Amino acid sequence: MKISTKGRYGWRILLDLALHDGENPRLMKEIAESQQISEKYISRLILPLNEAGFIESLRGAKGGLRLLKQPKEITLLDVVEAMEGTVSVVECVVDKSFCPKSNDCSACKMWSGLNKKIRKAMAEITLKDVLKSEKKRLDRLSV
Repeated sequence: MKISTKGRYGWRILLDLALHDGENPRLMKEIAESQQISEKYISRLILPLNEAGFIESLRGAKGGLRLLKQPKEITLLDVVEAMEGTVSVVECVVDKSFCPKSNDCSACKMWSGLNKKIRKAMAEITLKDVLKSEKKRLDRLSV
């Protein structure tokens, strides 16, 4: 399992929105500049974030993007799965038809156990946790 730029940048977009929560909706251009991600790529990443209910896109002169959920309600697992699909270390963990031995295989049971631990760890990391760390980092840089 490797998390692609879709998952990593989706998380960074949400982090950027959380950093500026309470302000006017954030423009894609502003996110692109602060996160060093192309506007074109951000526009493609917005759809799954919107469909997952993390953000909303507002049109008009005061339009832009903003969070719909509180940072404490957004987990790393939720974001990665919204952007990339179900987290699994091997195919047989999520699709038993992938391997004919999946139902009675010690290796598959081991992978399943590992997968549960990874998913649990990812579900315990919230945007709020990372936001707190990011604010401290930004405070250190501004001194």
